[in-house]
This record gives sequence, C-alpha cells and structure tokens, in this order.
Amino acid sequence: MTDPAFVDTALIGARPQVMAALLRWFRDLDTAEEAYQEACLRALSSWPRNGPPRDPAAWLIFVGRNAGVDRVRRVARETALPDDDALVSEVGDAETALADRIDADAYRDDVLRLMFVCCHPALPATQQIALALRVVAGLTVPEIARAFLVGESAMEQRITRAKARIAGADVPFETPGAVERAERLAAVAAMLYLTFNEGYSAGPAETSVRAPLADEAIRLTRLLLRLFPAEPEIMGLLALMLLTSARAPARFSPDGAAIPLDAQDRSLWSRRLIEEGVALAEKGLRHRRPGPYLIQAAIAGVHARAATAAATDWREIEALYAILERLEPSPVVTLNRAVAVARVDGPGAALAMVDPLAGRLDGYFYFHGARGRFLADLGRPGEARAAFGRAIGLARTAAEAAHIRAELDRLGDGAAPH
Repeated sequence: MTDPAFVDTALIGARPQVMAALLRWFRDLDTAEEAYQEACLRALSSWPRNGPPRDPAAWLIFVGRNAGVDRVRRVARETALPDDDALVSEVGDAETALADRIDADAYRDDVLRLMFVCCHPALPATQQIALALRVVAGLTVPEIARAFLVGESAMEQRITRAKARIAGADVPFETPGAVERAERLAAVAAMLYLTFNEGYSAGPAETSVRAPLADEAIRLTRLLLRLFPAEPEIMGLLALMLLTSARAPARFSPDGAAIPLDAQDRSLWSRRLIEEGVALAEKGLRHRRPGPYLIQAAIAGVHARAATAAATDWREIEALYAILERLEPSPVVTLNRAVAVARVDGPGAALAMVDPLAGRLDGYFYFHGARGRFLADLGRPGEARAAFGRAIGLARTAAEAAHIRAELDRLGDGAAPH
C-alpha cells in the first residue's frame, strides 16, 4: 500500500514535466490538460493498490498520452475506442524504455519551453503569468487569484480568455528563438517567483505537498540562468529563492506554529544556501543594473548575514526597500518598507505609511497583521485587537492564525476572536 501523501507529492512534482511532454505531443492546451487529469485519476486508482512506478513522470506521460489519443479519436469519430485495460497493462512494459528515452531527451528544456509558450506576446502580461501558473505549476484558480490579490471569478475569466487567445493566435508550440526568449524573460521570471512563493508559503501541514513547487521553481530558475548567464535579474531571482529557502528549517515550531523572523533559531538556517545566494546577489550587483529581484535578494542577504536578530541592519534594509519602491511601486512593497521603518523611526512613522494602503490591501493578511503590531507598539490595544481580528479572518494556514492568536494573547484580556 502506497502512502497517499507520496501520491499527492509525486503528482504535483511531476506536473511540469508531464504537461510539457503532453503539450509537445498534442499541441493543444486543453487536450494536454485533460490528458494529464485523466492520467492523475488513473494514478490515484492504481498507485495506492499496486505501488508507485519507478518513474512517476514517465508513467503519467504514457497513460496521459493514451488518454489524450482516446479523446482525440472520440472527437474525430475516426476509430473505435481502445480497451482501457489494455492501455494500463502496457505501462509496466513500456516504462523502462520510456524513462530511458526521457532521460536522453532535452527533458528539462521542454519544461522551460512550455513556460515560454505560455508567456506568448499575444497575451497581456497578467494573462501570461496566470496561464503559466495554471498549466505549468498546476496551481488552482483560488491559489492564483490569491497571488494576484484579485477575486476568483476574475481570475477564472482571465485564464479562460488567455486560453482562447492562445487557441485563436494559432501559437506554434516550438522552442522560442533567442530573441523571443529575451522578450518573454520577464514574464517567465515572474511565473517562477510566484510558483516559488506558493510552495514556500505553505503551512507545516501542507509542506510535503506544496514544497516541491518551491524546489521545482529553484531548479527551473537554475536552468533559466544557464540560458541567460549574464542577466543580473535572473541571478537576483535565484539568489532570492535560495536565501529565502535557507530559512525554511526554522520557520515553524515542532507544534506547527509560525516563528517570526526575529525569533527564529538562526543556527538552523542553511549556510550552504546562504553562501550561494549571497555570492549570486553580489555577482548580480556588480553589473550595476539592479532590478526588483536583485534588490529583494540584497534585502534577504542583509537578514542572512546578521548573526542575531538584534544585529540586523534595519537602516540598510529600509534604504533597499526605498529603492525597490522606486523601481516597482506597489502597496505590498510599501508595507514591507514600513516594517523596516518601524525599526528605524518607530511604529508611529510606520503606521502613517500603511494607513493610506487600507483600501488596496484590505484583503491582505500581512497588512492587518503588521498594522496590528504597529498599533500594539503604540499602546493602542483596542485598535490592535481589531486589526489582528481581521488578520485571523484572512489567515490561509493554521500557522498564520496561531501567530496572530499569540499576538492577541500578548495584548491581554482574552479578547481573541473565535
């Protein structure tokens, strides 16, 4: 009997490679997606009973390809349906040869190619990234909507329109040339960063399932850097992912509670990832063309180099956020800068920065959490409770909710909402 958690993890981890292969085969997004879903359904039925295959991706590609062929044949009404049992029975015999062929092919390039196809210039930038997150990373519509801070129905419409445009534009599913790759680089980088965040932000209960997304984003970003070895922003993107991942072992307590950065045991941070990330960020900065990813990597590097929380150079972090705000103004960047301002100039200055953001960030957990902390530090417990109460309502994970409850407990009088 196979562990169900392994099945979930294997399906999520294999998705980019399987989708890339099926899209190459069928050259149609909807057919490839339906073939992948059918393969997953058969895996959920077969793997727990028979044990996992040696190469889950190869198994899914084989079964998905046959399922997709069935669908195409049904639509075309050209031939009778093949026997399903016969298809499944062929998997074991074909697996070894298929896996060998996959290993010999430019398999990883297929995944990158799929990302560049999704980031086609026929689509607006927001549709490019949303479609890539859906097709390549397999994120659900609610997950993508959350990443973009928009409603689910709006995101559903955005993805539907993107697929229609791709179909209408008769997009060739060929490897983009050097010029096309350069034109689509920013969108691909954004997709990788959002995929990483979706995996990294998972709570402890979801880590085994979602963490592969972060690992896959790092792997693909390494490949992207090979395609663009002199691009400082891709150096910055990879550095940012590595420096963020370095803190993963210290993010949660044994009982699953989220641990704020200041309270984390820094001896648990991965020195190997920190050294690689800092070296990459410094290499990128030497190009003297700093972009948003490189600046964020520099900020993460300041945290990583501080031996203790008290030794953190908040003034440097605030200055870096000010640069980031100029490069890529957004309410989330301003909110992050306000956290640094609170350490440098006090909570009053920080609160003055974030209050004007209330309209745009009202549905954002971290806005209310940070605002509650500023109010608490200013000795305004009633308003702080209201802000923390709003944050709990927006918490995505049990760990986030537990962190806010701890803030409420520190305020006293047992006013935590239920």
